[in-house]
Amino acid sequence: MARELRTLSVPEGVAGERIDSALTRVLGLSRTSVVRLLEDGDITTNGEAMMKSARVEAGQIIEVLLPEQINAAPIPLTPLDGLRVVFDDDDLIVIDKPVGCAAHPSPGWTGPTVVGALMAAGYSVSTSGPAERQGIVHRLDVGTSGLMIVAKSDRAFSVLKEAFRDRSVEKIYHALIQGHMDPTTGTIDAPIDRHPKEDHRFAVVAQGKPSITHYEVIEFYRGVSLVQVELETGRTHQIRVHFSALNHPLVGDMTYGADPVLAASLAMSRPWLHAKELRFKHPVSGHDMRFEVPYPADLIGSLALLSDAVLP
Repeated sequence: MARELRTLSVPEGVAGERIDSALTRVLGLSRTSVVRLLEDGDITTNGEAMMKSARVEAGQIIEVLLPEQINAAPIPLTPLDGLRVVFDDDDLIVIDKPVGCAAHPSPGWTGPTVVGALMAAGYSVSTSGPAERQGIVHRLDVGTSGLMIVAKSDRAFSVLKEAFRDRSVEKIYHALIQGHMDPTTGTIDAPIDRHPKEDHRFAVVAQGKPSITHYEVIEFYRGVSLVQVELETGRTHQIRVHFSALNHPLVGDMTYGADPVLAASLAMSRPWLHAKELRFKHPVSGHDMRFEVPYPADLIGSLALLSDAVLP
């Protein structure tokens, strides 16, 4: 099967980024795949191959000859137990995403996806954006549970993408972190970018993208804190990176320095992180929308192991 040539106009949200970082976000490919395409001359602008060090500009036209596996592999339409539709109308779907489910297909991922599960259940999603990321206006990590919005209409896709870029969507998470946070309320303002030595991780780095996290302690438990987190920006792994940088990694998040013994004692095999609440304006009607979902069973179980305190 012939490889697909895709023409992209660089969105404002990635303007100024290096080409490898920008296309990793826009196309949903791994950074390794994007670097390989750059090295092979398969990413061009104005007919000239782009260098890995090039930075992109808003509106710049880039042509990408996609890898065969991206063009050839259709989205697997796999029903998914545990994915719950919280709201559904002509323009959008709000879901409670279970852990172990990716937002959309990507190279190397063979598990279930939000897009595939919704389509298997008979829902239509917006055709805007890259084919493998149809309807996806924001993402949750595979290991994060909770609220996600998926666009059904192209108008909703465009308006919601802009709302996330403008930071007008309120995203509230609950996280269980190691140690006791002091002060009990605060703001973490530290730039984030890809880890300089480990491609699969991110880190606080001086020249990273501005990243702001607000937090408030909900409850202190023995050796850990349950915190409410509101994101002002939405960088990849932002909550996990910010709390790890303060030596308070999320319970169960071994990628960012969590204690495996503590994680095992609380029966946690993934980062203790849940997207609990979303507030935004409906992309078509303009009505205020607010959704909140409870913790899934694994997170409830870990808190029960800590104490008999009433759960928030």
